[in-house]
Formats: sequence, structure tokens, C-alpha cells
Amino acid sequence: MTAQAETVEGVLEILASGSGFVRTREDLTPSPKDAYVAPSQIRACGLRTGDRVAGPVRPPSGRERSPSLVAVESIEGEPPDGARTRPFFDGLIAISPEERLRLESGPTDLTGRAIDLLAPLGKGQRGLIVAPPKAGKTRILQEIARSVARTTPDAVLLLLLIDERPEEVTDFRREGAGQVYASSFDAEARDHLHLARLVQARAERLVERGRDVVILLDSLTRLARAANLGERRTGRSLSGGLDAAALRMPRQFLGDARKIEGGGSLTILATVLVETGSRLDDVIFEEFKGTGNWEVRLNRRIAERRLYPAIDVAATGTRREELLVPADELEGMNRLRRHLLDYATQPEERAERLLELLRETPSNAELLARMARLVHK
Repeated sequence: MTAQAETVEGVLEILASGSGFVRTREDLTPSPKDAYVAPSQIRACGLRTGDRVAGPVRPPSGRERSPSLVAVESIEGEPPDGARTRPFFDGLIAISPEERLRLESGPTDLTGRAIDLLAPLGKGQRGLIVAPPKAGKTRILQEIARSVARTTPDAVLLLLLIDERPEEVTDFRREGAGQVYASSFDAEARDHLHLARLVQARAERLVERGRDVVILLDSLTRLARAANLGERRTGRSLSGGLDAAALRMPRQFLGDARKIEGGGSLTILATVLVETGSRLDDVIFEEFKGTGNWEVRLNRRIAERRLYPAIDVAATGTRREELLVPADELEGMNRLRRHLLDYATQPEERAERLLELLRETPSNAELLARMARLVHK
């Protein structure tokens, strides 16, 4: 009796030589179990970097170091037929986000509810979470991930943690929301960039198939730092020691966020670090400020008062939110914002008032109805 052939499943990475490997590890780093894929197989099946590929493998022989993929049985869990004719990500028509991605998942989901009211999120949004140290950025990312997993289970949620502390990676993985890809703070800059490029390609392949994808990146600042060290330098430096070419890759990554006309979407929400005392971080923030169409700004003074989420009401919002929110709901949200801005001049007091309103009402709909009653008294 012939032994059943071993199979492999993982994410394909195509090398400059034209051959590739099916990466089997969670963090997409090279492994002895990765299967070699011949250039002829890649061409025949129209494979691209980022495809999830499965098929039988044979063990290495002679001087070979890796098992080899014998045949492609599936791409993204489907037969490989038709993969050659799928569209390319860059050829898809991008439009403004127009379909709501709601985060509110229940009465106690204060983060999801607050974001829905102050910065409504759409599928295809390109967003920045601007965060000083100790303002709760990790907590807000985890809560956004949890909300997306609950409210939009059909979306593919990818969490990309760059230059991260191992204990925080563990926390994200234990949350169980989404697929976590992480590079540790002791890794080389080129390893951070390699992981980011593979996750970017993974998202593009899913969007090409009409899927809605959400990437949560922590952080864009550390990705730019890695690019500053790991990319080929031009010799032209900007302020803070930032090479002129260092932002090209992070810009391309963030620029992938889009809603596809008649198709899927790629939503990217990335943290950006501010008030760190680093001139380089300040320059990175200035370069990316204004590139998004959605922004949530965290405030350390609010967090120091143990108020979470520590959102600065006045500095948080969505561009062209009228495309996402019905007119009557938008009117209610504007009414709430005016109430919070008139209520106090300090961000901490505004945040405290918002949290008070959220805790006193079972849903955002009820909160907005309550605000309407207050106005008409």
C-alpha cells in the first residue's frame, strides 16, 4: 500500500528568481517545513505572492533542502482553475468608502460605540490612530479588533504588529480576534519590512477575490523607522535623520486602503506615535498627517485620569462622513459633538461626559434620541 503523500498549506512568497516557497509559520518567516514551488508551477497556475496555497509535497532528495510542492490543489480553498484570469489589485477601480463598517457590538462596548459616533468607519477607510505614549493605543486596537470580529464576521481581519514586545503579541493572540502577524523588537529592520510586504500582498490577493479585509497596524511609525534602516538609502536626509526614500514603502502600504467599485475593500487603521521625544517620530507623523480619511486622536491627559477610550473629541473625525451615515443619524451625531464641545473646554471633561452618556444608554441610537430630546426641551 502506498503511503499517503504529505500536504502543505500556507502563504506563497515568490522570490526574485521566479521560484517560491509556501510559508507555513504563523509569522511567515522561513521554516524547514516550507515547500519549494517551481517557476513552472507558478506560471501555470498564475500564482502570486500572498496566495494561500495547498497541495501535496514530496520530501527533499539529493542536495535539496526543502520539500517540493508536487501540485497545486487549491488557492484560497478553491480549485486553482481561474486563478490566471483574476484581476490585479492595482487594476481595480477605487472609490470613496460608502458602506458602513459598524463597531458597536453591545451596550458595554464603549470604544466601538464612541468611534461610531465620533469617527464613523467605512469599508475601505484609510485611518490613523494618533497616540502619545501611555494613552491606551494597544487597548483601543484590541477593542477595535474585537468589535470587527463581532459585527463583521465575514471580513478578514489581519493584525500586523511591527517591532513589538513579545508579551503584547501574546495578548493579541490570546484575544483570538483575527490573524496576528508579528515581528519582535529584537528582529532586524529587513525582517520587519519582509513581514509587512507579505501581509500587504496577502490582503491584496483577498481583495482581488472580492473579500472585505481589515488590517490593524501597530505601528506605522515603527514601520517607517524600519524602512529608514532597512531600505536602500538615497543619501538625502530629511529632518530628524529620515532618509528621503524611507517613507516610500510605508506610503505604499497605507495607500493600499480602498473600496473597490463593485467588489471588496481593504480597510487599514494604523497607529502613529507622537510626543515620544524623538524628532524622527515627529517627522514621520508630519509626513503622514492628512494622508488618511479617518482619524482618532488619543490624549494622554485623558488616559492619566483612567478614562478609556482616551479619545480627544475635537481632534477625531471622518472625512466625507455623509457618504456613510444617513442624514438623520448624521444630524444626531453633529448634535452630540456640539454638545460635547460646548460642555467643556478641556479634552478630559469632554471625554468624561461622552463616557457618562454612553454608560447611561443601552445603544447609540438611544443616546442620539436622548440628545434630540434635550435639544427640543
